[in-house]
Amino acid sequence: MRKLIGKVRGAVERYRMIETGDKIGIGVSGGKDSLFLLCALAELSRYYPRPFSLTAITVDPCFGGRQTDFSPIGDLCERLQVPYIIERTNLGPVIFEERQERNPCSLCARMRRGILHNLCLREGCNKIALGHHKDDAVQTFMMDLFYGGKLGCFSPKSYLSRKGITLLRPLVFCEEREIRNASVRMSLPIVKSGCPVDGITARRDTGELIARLEEGFPDLKAKVLGAMQRAGLDGW
Repeated sequence: MRKLIGKVRGAVERYRMIETGDKIGIGVSGGKDSLFLLCALAELSRYYPRPFSLTAITVDPCFGGRQTDFSPIGDLCERLQVPYIIERTNLGPVIFEERQERNPCSLCARMRRGILHNLCLREGCNKIALGHHKDDAVQTFMMDLFYGGKLGCFSPKSYLSRKGITLLRPLVFCEEREIRNASVRMSLPIVKSGCPVDGITARRDTGELIARLEEGFPDLKAKVLGAMQRAGLDGW
């Protein structure tokens, strides 16, 4: 945990993510990444020289028309002394039943982000933190190259001018395996997604390809991340 907190702080300071008085909304899906981010920022807030506050926010798509039980996460937030908000929506029924989207992931992600951004604004947050890590960044770079024919990636920090809110990704120096191991050691209360296509994505396929490539090219992820930083690609 201490090692990973150091990586989180390293990202926060390299990209100047946090300033005194920030109120940061954390998008908590229930997965290991967002839960670890919640714990990491809660710990960092106890001693970081620029005081900031947190609010954990969950958008429940209500897949299958059923509300998800996030009470274990509520208990965690209570222990961390972080306010917790759950917003129930009808995204699941709209996307899978009414519209019957063939490729639902992109639309669902966009709609969830829009709701999350609006909730942050409603709660007075000036920044929002998401749990994207190093593996996500490298996968996004590869997907932009292979599927879109372009060089690009999401940014560690970006200002959303239409919403007037800043988006942060404090886990970009943390590898997924490190977060997975930490989540087990910390017994984080992971809530499994009820999405009908959970895990069946191009991102998963790209992750498997990168794992195979690393057998012949060790430290591939670190090299890709380093290349993005040296090129200043999309704010890296």
